[in-house]
Amino acid sequence: QVSLVESGGGSVQAGGSLSLACVASGYTDRYYCMAWFRQSPGKEREVVAGIYTRNGDTYYGDFVKGRFTISQDIAKNTLNLQMNSLKPEDTAMYYCAAGRPFAYCSDHFTEPDFGNWGQGTQVTVSS
Repeated sequence: QVSLVESGGGSVQAGGSLSLACVASGYTDRYYCMAWFRQSPGKEREVVAGIYTRNGDTYYGDFVKGRFTISQDIAKNTLNLQMNSLKPEDTAMYYCAAGRPFAYCSDHFTEPDFGNWGQGTQVTVSS
């Protein structure tokens, strides 16, 4: 089991930037993939970005288009998401997620790949 705590959400104007962080505690070395998801009212949860923790390979949702960067700080057990050029449609609750122990995620980092979730942090982008 791993515990995930997100921080860094807030309100920003369109075109601005925010940086999210997720601190993991527990048996973190058992989890081979981690990701950021988001969900806005009335919509399904979708993957924003994912990372394979062993080699650092990353995956991004199509809507990201080079605006966001996911990274990990292994020494600090922290998963980061740098978001630039934010748009009003990026407004959502953002969740940190860790995969299942000793399991690799699918190519597109889908929800069933993940068994551990943080409580979420709200991101609001105004026009």
